Amino acid sequence: MEKITDIHQKTLAINLDNSKYGTIAEIGAGQETARWFFRVGGAAGTIAKAISAYDMKFSDSIYGESARYVSRQRLDSMLNHEYNLIIERLDNSRGANTTFFAFANTVASRSYSRREDGSGWLGVKFQTSPGSEPSQIDLHVHLKSKKSVQDQETLGILGVNLIYAAVEFHQDAEYLLKSLMDNLSSKLLEVDMIDFSGSAFNKVDNRLMALRLVELGMTRGAMFNAKGDIVHPADLLYKKAVLIQRSRFNPPTLLNMDMLDCAQDVFLADNKLADKELTVISEMTLHNLKDGEDINVQDFLQRADILCALGKNVLISNMGEYYKLADYLFRYTQKPMAVVLGIPTLIDIFNEKYYEKLPGGILESFGRLFKYKLRLYVSPSINVDGNLTTAETFKPASHLKNLYRYLFENQFISPLNTINHNYLCIQSPEVLEEIKNGHLEWESKVPEKVKEVIHQHKLFNVKA
Repeated sequence: MEKITDIHQKTLAINLDNSKYGTIAEIGAGQETARWFFRVGGAAGTIAKAISAYDMKFSDSIYGESARYVSRQRLDSMLNHEYNLIIERLDNSRGANTTFFAFANTVASRSYSRREDGSGWLGVKFQTSPGSEPSQIDLHVHLKSKKSVQDQETLGILGVNLIYAAVEFHQDAEYLLKSLMDNLSSKLLEVDMIDFSGSAFNKVDNRLMALRLVELGMTRGAMFNAKGDIVHPADLLYKKAVLIQRSRFNPPTLLNMDMLDCAQDVFLADNKLADKELTVISEMTLHNLKDGEDINVQDFLQRADILCALGKNVLISNMGEYYKLADYLFRYTQKPMAVVLGIPTLIDIFNEKYYEKLPGGILESFGRLFKYKLRLYVSPSINVDGNLTTAETFKPASHLKNLYRYLFENQFISPLNTINHNYLCIQSPEVLEEIKNGHLEWESKVPEKVKEVIHQHKLFNVKA
């Protein structure tokens, strides 16, 4: 059967299906989803109740108090309240033949008093068959239109797409994900977090769904924490300093972890921070995940398993240039931020070919990268001749020497002098080959925890 993508047809299909019945609750800017169901006709067959608890006191009286009204906590309280209410009131009378759902959103968009991009939470709690336990989809959206009317239209379409996808495509989470962008454009919004839960999604790995969000161009970055739980960047980074390391982590080596540990010690001391004030992130870009043109899903999940076992928060991104990464992270915090990297990456950062599309070239990219005094902590590197290159001895192109000197002398670029030099010869590709070929030398080149996880889960085709 041909899948429906048109927004009018989706809405009408739900309205004409007497087996689907539910509630739509909307707070803030997201007042448009229910209107779609009334606009196309036949809404009496679908909507048990449509509610907009716009006033904060009304909202609190219904859903309980919340520290933030545009938050996942508020979304979950709305979904739980409305779903439980419809079950309580209608299950006895029509539960044998009906699958119930509750849709909710809480969103802030541009307005006369709010001049920043809109953002918010949408979710649906639903049954897959009459009487079944509910499953749930939560997602976060970043709105990019400069007009509030356009944001409202976007939210209405996204809401319909989400409800339709939940009831029609829950058996195919990847297609469900793609369908959320039907009749929408990435120029208007980012879906930067999605979380599937409940029996309908027992076989869904949310870390893979985070990867798909980035791969499909629905967002620039998606995150999960050390437990493997999907998190929104704002929740993880709110009022936190950030230290980030970009690598393939294929697998994480002693050098990777030593660089991060040394950078963390220096970063905390430089900024007079306590451990609890810092969020450490391991980042993998799509480029670092690709094997040729495609992404090896199993390989990605193996790397994710190891990073989670090491207690790392993980960011998946499509931001190759570091100034784009800085732009993304500074959306969520203006606290101190640092990137730990090696000399080969520093060489790339000073390669002007990566900035040819910027009107201001490398100067514009550095202005955006160091906008909030972000720092680069640079590990030394062993050259092919056996000599060491450090941040102090690094030599960019001759016409960039003064630029580098300015950044170094003002501590935008700082050396990591405490790195264990015995680790500098460890290379992830060589370690990976040793694992696959059954050469036990790799065991001395990775942290003990990494060795345990690789053997325990037989990752990377390790030989017993």
